[in-house]
Amino acid sequence: MIRLLFASLILVFAAVLPAAADTREVYTIRDISVDEQAASVIEARDRAMGAARVKAATALINKITLAEDRASVGGVPIDYDLASRLSAAVDVQEETAGAGRYRGVLSVVLNPLMVRAHLDSLGIPYVDTQGPLGLMVPLATNYQLQEAWRAALGASNMNALSPYITASDPGYSQFSDWSAVAPEAATVNARRGVLAELSGRDGAYRVQLSTVTTAGTELVGTTYAAPTLSDAAAAAVAYMDENWKQRSIIRTDGPHTTTNASVRYTSLAEWNTLRTALARSPLVSDFKITAIARDGALVTFAYAGDAPRLQNDLLQRGVSLVPDADGMVLTSAVSSSGVQ
Repeated sequence: MIRLLFASLILVFAAVLPAAADTREVYTIRDISVDEQAASVIEARDRAMGAARVKAATALINKITLAEDRASVGGVPIDYDLASRLSAAVDVQEETAGAGRYRGVLSVVLNPLMVRAHLDSLGIPYVDTQGPLGLMVPLATNYQLQEAWRAALGASNMNALSPYITASDPGYSQFSDWSAVAPEAATVNARRGVLAELSGRDGAYRVQLSTVTTAGTELVGTTYAAPTLSDAAAAAVAYMDENWKQRSIIRTDGPHTTTNASVRYTSLAEWNTLRTALARSPLVSDFKITAIARDGALVTFAYAGDAPRLQNDLLQRGVSLVPDADGMVLTSAVSSSGVQ
């Protein structure tokens, strides 16, 4: 039985903090190339900023929605005026200007409230919460190709809907399970592994993707052929993001179930991980804490779909959910597997 400790102010304050730190990452579109000419550099720069906003708004909407949903409303055209309303800021990564020409690489931060309102007005469902952080494990047929594949994936991709940090240990294989992946995953706070097995050759690379959790290894799928390693990396990111959208987008006409849950933890850090997993799940809404103690909490929330779908989503985030007579019990699947 949870002992209520109303004097545990640190726990209470931690509990009410919003778990939306990933929002800016999702709504930031980077590496937008622009090249505009006009009567003056100032005019060329203004055109470049406008073009970047259009590209960014289009990229973001494609990122957080499914193609079939966009097609169902006849597409989502973006013009300069709409892009300006949806954008919050433009940042310069690189620029060269002179003689009426402006060239650069820009980043655009879009306004979540404006984007959501626009998609809601069109009746297009979306998911703008990130999936659990993954440890991306590059695999290939030989060491040299594997290291080139690791470099193509980059050190990390925190802007993706399925963000990842690339593993540095070269000793994994297609048979690596959670016990093999967990030690390095723990060092970067990743809640799952992603095996990215490269096959093919220059001009036609494919990537087979699988997720690794405490529940086992699940095949996600295989990308289409890509001509270069960098294209293969982009294809892998897109495939994982598409899979996340397919799993997570909620249809408004679906059922929602309200439930009580006991959350059990052994430390403040573990409690923060558990509540963050709940708060960030796209299946969960109306999350509330009704009581909190040093080693557990009582919460209520509503979830879309059925319980197995919620269980799978939370397990991907390192959380074990078990139904019981009083609702549900949530514990850390990572800690219970022996990894802190």
